[in-house]
Amino acid sequence: MQSINPQTSFVQQILIHRDEDFIIVNKPAGLLTVPGKSPDLADCLIARLKAELPQALLIHRLDRDTSGVMVFALNPAAQRHISKQFELRQTSKQYTALVMGELHGGGTIDIPVRYEPTTPPLHVTDPAHPKNALTHWQALETCTLNQQTVTRMQLTPITGRSHQLRVHLLHIGHAIVGDELYADQLGISLSPRLCLHAAQLGFLHPVTSEPLSFQKQADF
Repeated sequence: MQSINPQTSFVQQILIHRDEDFIIVNKPAGLLTVPGKSPDLADCLIARLKAELPQALLIHRLDRDTSGVMVFALNPAAQRHISKQFELRQTSKQYTALVMGELHGGGTIDIPVRYEPTTPPLHVTDPAHPKNALTHWQALETCTLNQQTVTRMQLTPITGRSHQLRVHLLHIGHAIVGDELYADQLGISLSPRLCLHAAQLGFLHPVTSEPLSFQKQADF
């Protein structure tokens, strides 16, 4: 998780944009979006935001280990409007990932992803599962990390299933670097964090309907 400068408020350090209706932040890796089920998991992004902005309202989530661009509403009307865009898949989302091995070109991964109750919290691909999961991918560059070949990728999830990007990349044989749930020991050893970052988020302004897009480059 990124370090916090005691001289600057938490919101100031992660702020990308703010207006009267919503706030855009860069979520740190390693921080839950909402509280977990046990008291030791109470620390989370929404709690930290509400400590400074009591009116902040949840719209969507990112996995604890994923960093990147998130939007939170500052009033109920904005929450309803932007949440509806997520529900109707009217938002645009792009992620950056570092994956194991060498990849070129681009493609689409189209296979359902579901929770596997025998191995919590893991998810698996399951062609028989009724809810589809769709991810477009584009290889950006191949490089070496600690003498291992890795590929930087741009990922565009069309659906938003839990662990979708992590499981889809494992499915094609290229687990995300630093993924403690799905990578092998070599992949885990290459990075102290999951190398998955929500780099871009686009939606319509809840009042003016202006198309908006916010970006934050990954720090890996």
